[in-house]
Amino acid sequence: EVYHTVGGFVHQAEDEIAAAGFAIGSSFAGKTACTITSGPGLALKTELLALAVMSEIPLVVCVVQRGGPSTGLPTKVEQGDLLAALYGEPGDAPKIVIAAATIEECLHFVIMARKLAEAFRGPVILLTDANLATGVQPYPRPKPKAEWLAAPIDQSKWDKNIPAYDWDEKTGLSTRPIVGQVDGQYVLTGLAHTRKSKVAYDRESNQRSCEMRSRKLATLCSTLKPPKINGETEGDLLVVGWGSTLGAIEEAIGKLQAEGHKVASIHLRFLSPLEPGLKDIFAKFTNVLTIEINYSDKADAPFITPENRRYSQLAMILRAQTLVDVDCWSNVHGQPMQPGLIYEELLSRINQGVA
Repeated sequence: EVYHTVGGFVHQAEDEIAAAGFAIGSSFAGKTACTITSGPGLALKTELLALAVMSEIPLVVCVVQRGGPSTGLPTKVEQGDLLAALYGEPGDAPKIVIAAATIEECLHFVIMARKLAEAFRGPVILLTDANLATGVQPYPRPKPKAEWLAAPIDQSKWDKNIPAYDWDEKTGLSTRPIVGQVDGQYVLTGLAHTRKSKVAYDRESNQRSCEMRSRKLATLCSTLKPPKINGETEGDLLVVGWGSTLGAIEEAIGKLQAEGHKVASIHLRFLSPLEPGLKDIFAKFTNVLTIEINYSDKADAPFITPENRRYSQLAMILRAQTLVDVDCWSNVHGQPMQPGLIYEELLSRINQGVA
């Protein structure tokens, strides 16, 4: 009812795959659409997510994470879909992945996701979780702004001399023709293609198109700022979080800081590409620790070694991208992260001299 009063449209598709297909069709026609799901639904949408990557069609996918795998804990919170969001498709499928940390951010981030999808011609995954979906947060009622709304569909004549994928060699970006424009029609394909959207199996075309799609993430990263540090810029322990754990982490960190401990935290909103400057930030702390609501092996568990230990999902990414020995502490209790548990864990590490 609300959508119809503001010119919006909601469609209930027959399944997850169809919902992603409808959204891509809408975006192809000029109106970027959003489809909402949780972990198992994300798995079903992966083929069409890959199509949006390959064909460079804007698409927004909101993933409300809950406990898995399989049916798992369908009404409980988890942060278990980060790696699936990043790497769930076959082949190289770079995409933008962002994570809201508060209920208010959920509102603003879906608007940002639509803008990013259109600017960078591809899918954007917005990660939230059951804690944000079922929680309550009072905040000032936002006043609608003109920049929140998509621009009218460009109906001017398309220059036939400009190919459908006129990649800028530096940024990987290109202007997108809309099929309703005069001379704007082109073949949409999930097959490897040339700048003119012609199917091409030669090695040069596929190599170049992969490079252009990847370059878009580097271009976006160059516009981002390093994450804000909650506390001093150097110390004994830095805690890294993402998503709905923000409040619990900052409450625990604040208590430790009040007791005189040299601890700080950062909270990441961009997960692909990662926010810049992380390696330099990590270098100023003796220990770096992620806190997440997904599974990780305990370092002292039977048969666990540094070589076979399964780290929490953000920790895996940070270790790979920064080559810093990032540790992790996580659980899969199906409950929001509790500041008291975080405080106790961090204090124990400090007292043991491992932080």
